[in-house]
Amino acid sequence: MHCPVCGDDCVTEARALLTELPERFAPCPDCMGLVYDKQSSPPDIDTAEPCPSCGKRFIDEVFAHIYRIMAEEGDLAGTEPLAAAGTPLVHPGSAMRRAPYLPPGSLLLLSRSVEERAAARLVAEVPEVRGVVRAGAGTPGVRDTDAEPMTHTLLAGCDVRADVFPTLRGPVVVYKQQSALHVEFPRDRDQKILSLEREIRRRRPRTFVDACSGAGTLGLAAARAGVPRVICNDAWYAAAYWTACNLQVNREFLDIGEVTMHRSYDDLRRREVARDPLPVATAAGAQEIEVYQGDLRLLPAVLPPEVDLAALDLFEKADAGKVSQLTRAWQTRVGGALFIP
Repeated sequence: MHCPVCGDDCVTEARALLTELPERFAPCPDCMGLVYDKQSSPPDIDTAEPCPSCGKRFIDEVFAHIYRIMAEEGDLAGTEPLAAAGTPLVHPGSAMRRAPYLPPGSLLLLSRSVEERAAARLVAEVPEVRGVVRAGAGTPGVRDTDAEPMTHTLLAGCDVRADVFPTLRGPVVVYKQQSALHVEFPRDRDQKILSLEREIRRRRPRTFVDACSGAGTLGLAAARAGVPRVICNDAWYAAAYWTACNLQVNREFLDIGEVTMHRSYDDLRRREVARDPLPVATAAGAQEIEVYQGDLRLLPAVLPPEVDLAALDLFEKADAGKVSQLTRAWQTRVGGALFIP
């Protein structure tokens, strides 16, 4: 599938990605990897090359390579611990029981220290690095339609990557543009998905609404669970777009036909934060799934008369007053069961 960030075909349908996943980060018999102390600077030894048999390299060796380039460009002094280079985000992310051996193009670096010269070198010289993102001060996204959105900055390469989340009916694959959406680390048991599945078993909803969808994880989990109608919404353009994209990525696991995109990535990016909900994508079949971009407070205007279950996965969960205000308004205008995962 076409990637709106780099233009390549780096978005893969879920079944193909999942088929390759068990062996993607496993070493071959010829692989060797040196474990580094992440709280110390890497030792002054040559960085290992990728394995000549499979082309993979142990993640610590890759990070030592990254660290040295950043030190050469002055982004690090060379005395900081290895972990100071940044956060490694593998593609695709999934629950792992051991440190990975990385194939080419499988690592996104998220760093507060990296600058453009080093970023360009990392993408050009470290085969495992698919992209480099400089982390900003806050979490990417928008907390309110009246607030200024926050993003990280893509410095080089492509920052689109996938995560794989478990559900009772099988995994869902969630792609995202990491400079524009928050990081999620998949685990064997995802608490938000578990809470959704408990509510689905209790309520047996005909219609489920994920009013703050992010990249679409809960909506996809609800669809995977067989809920007949799923509606996803987010005010942030990147969340709405990638929710729609992930609907297409996981389509073969759902009871839907073709996914119709009503707005392109470029269309959505021209209006980064939306108030009045606009349709982004729809799909129909035995299930119906809709994706909107808009303010959750205005979403009731486009919802069907009966909504059995809704999730409000708000950024501001710690703001008890705002959470209470939004939940009361939702229950007054929409009704049905409501939970905060």
